[in-house]
Amino acid sequence: MSLEKEHKLSVTSNATPIWGALEGALVITGAAGFIGSCMVSYLNQHGFENLILVDEFNNEEKELNLLHKKYLVRVEREEFFDWAQKEKPVINFFFHLGARTDTTEFNYAIHQYLNVEYSKKIWNFCTINNIPLVYASSAATYGEGELGYDDNHDLIEQLHPLNPYGISKNEFDKWMLHQEDHPPFWAGLKFFNVYGPNEYHKARMASVIFHSFNQIKENGKVKLFKSHKTGFKNGEQLRDFIYVKDVIAVCYWLMEQTLGEFKTLQGLNPAIYNLGTGKARSFNDLVKYTFAGLNLQSRIDYIDIPEDIRDKYQYFTEASMNKLKAAGYTKDFYSLEKGIDDYVRNYLATNTFF
Repeated sequence: MSLEKEHKLSVTSNATPIWGALEGALVITGAAGFIGSCMVSYLNQHGFENLILVDEFNNEEKELNLLHKKYLVRVEREEFFDWAQKEKPVINFFFHLGARTDTTEFNYAIHQYLNVEYSKKIWNFCTINNIPLVYASSAATYGEGELGYDDNHDLIEQLHPLNPYGISKNEFDKWMLHQEDHPPFWAGLKFFNVYGPNEYHKARMASVIFHSFNQIKENGKVKLFKSHKTGFKNGEQLRDFIYVKDVIAVCYWLMEQTLGEFKTLQGLNPAIYNLGTGKARSFNDLVKYTFAGLNLQSRIDYIDIPEDIRDKYQYFTEASMNKLKAAGYTKDFYSLEKGIDDYVRNYLATNTFF
């Protein structure tokens, strides 16, 4: 059976943007990936079809992330800057959500090129062309959290990420903060543990919820990592899990404040912002609510953490969300219970894309 037949795909609406139609386009990098494709869907739902999608469009299941979505053009990642120089599109906003996110990829050169050098080119492109920019950073920059999880710019130079992915994200953050020239508005978002629909293609890097669902369907139980650290029981490692629908809502809100009628909102400064829920939850809880979404009781087996990631494993993350709230974001985030329930019942159990 083909992937297209195995999965149902939601159809987006054509609501009118709250501040009216924009003359220029919106760019989304990583547009065929997990968060990027959800961003495309969310923009479609809010009436935006003037989208320029940037990615490597060579993966069949990622291709399904874009089925039935509306946009102007797709541009291969390596061709974007030449394409833009030739076509000279009018661009009103830039969402840089593409990255190499594999925390088990230890060849730093790959992360350096895709997450640092390519991001610098986007920063310079937006600066030269006067385009507001929102880009994805990561909570992986915080390492073991020895300095806490505060998105204070003064701490960024002192952070010690645990893996090449986190290092690359922090290197770009550090570089960006030293730039005298910058886009008219910018925001870096330190994504914590994001889960939700359209991550089907991510294999090992998909969320624990995704893997738990598939293990439940196959074996009726879930494997979780044992704890190899004093003070943490098996499955009680704590992470700040955030539903992808909250992530894209914040991205959209930042664009709304920049381009919309509220663009002079006091307190909305260019900054690096944490993007989590502000509440750490255990993997045991996560699995319990995945089972609950299937109306089942939890059954868990605990296994050793693979040695290649054991010394780089985060046991606790929890975003300080004060800065984003102070900037004016007041919408409530999905609780872990409600987010997982929506994801399991409305997407995983029905093989539906967002």
